[in-house]
Amino acid sequence: MELKSFWALVSWFGVAVALAAQAGGVLSIGPVGKLTARRNEVAEVRVPVLLQPGYHVNSNTPSEAYLIPLRLTWEKGPLEVLSIVFPKPKLEKYDFSPNPISVFTGNFEIVTRFRVAASAESGPGIVVGKLRYQACTASACLPPKTVEVRLPTQIR
Repeated sequence: MELKSFWALVSWFGVAVALAAQAGGVLSIGPVGKLTARRNEVAEVRVPVLLQPGYHVNSNTPSEAYLIPLRLTWEKGPLEVLSIVFPKPKLEKYDFSPNPISVFTGNFEIVTRFRVAASAESGPGIVVGKLRYQACTASACLPPKTVEVRLPTQIR
């Protein structure tokens, strides 16, 4: 096998591994507990985020302008978002940046505080959120991705 062909094969294999990792779920959402609350009440929900070993995601406050931040958004509905609280990020040094960058690694939780609308209909429902992220290793980043967060609700 020629050296050129060998390196083409190695490159193709690297791309295939990266794509398989992205498709296989480098980041996933753990079970989100049901939010049970009355109209006008404030309630809190914890969204467990599970990140595969060897990967990091940029924090919600990245240290460089070109880095894609972690973002959680919720669709409009019976719950009004009061705040979204991310854990304290870690500052880690990677070869691609002269400065440490603000990242999350491992498993962590994002907490959202909601107020139930006064006009919310009683009964069960689902509120949908979107978590946008870009997973990276120490040497390469995967394309940005968005995963759905489904929050079961019971309004009283």
